[in-house]
Amino acid sequence: MGTMLARLTSLNKPEVNNTPNFEELPLGDQIKQVIAQLPTSTVSLGEILDLVGRDGMLLLVAFLTLVFMVPVSIPGVSTIFGAAILLIGISRIFGRTLWLPKRFKERALPADKLRNALEKGLVWIPRLEKISKPHRMAWLTTGHGMNIINDGGLILGAVLLMAPFGFIPFSNTVPGIALLFLAVGLIQRDGAAVLLGHLANLASIVYFGVLIGGGGMMIQNMLQN
Repeated sequence: MGTMLARLTSLNKPEVNNTPNFEELPLGDQIKQVIAQLPTSTVSLGEILDLVGRDGMLLLVAFLTLVFMVPVSIPGVSTIFGAAILLIGISRIFGRTLWLPKRFKERALPADKLRNALEKGLVWIPRLEKISKPHRMAWLTTGHGMNIINDGGLILGAVLLMAPFGFIPFSNTVPGIALLFLAVGLIQRDGAAVLLGHLANLASIVYFGVLIGGGGMMIQNMLQN
């Protein structure tokens, strides 16, 4: 009986990605392969990690941020994916293997909504690949100091992504763009793309500052009236 249940359960789980020469494929093709192998009903972050590969942390960042490139709301995604990207940044800074808490790793997400958002967000990858040039301003992507700054940018973008402004337009999109530029730039060793990622992080901070300031002024005016 236990063996039968295990087999039935495994039918809905993606297998570890064994695509030949997966790491040699262009970024867009790698992401398409992962989307194609997502299960039909629910998917967890741990299953996505198995498909991407445990050595592809930057690919995982790019993959997770695509969801926020389109106006599709999937409850809990910004918190789970933001936390994963945060831990990726920390893992890279300290040179450690990525560790994910069990409750994040096993949280079930609706695979159909996720696949739909990923396929729509995928249009960003060819655009970025056309703009991005490998080894351009490469000094912004190499060296211990720049590595800390760039990984810190991933951490900052993840924190901004998890900010409780999901009900406000573009509150997830702007940090998502920052993270996508950073991930693609670091994969391609394109310092210009990395710089755009940092600038998008700053734009997110300014945007959130305006939202908080405007909301505070509105509340103050309401209290005074």
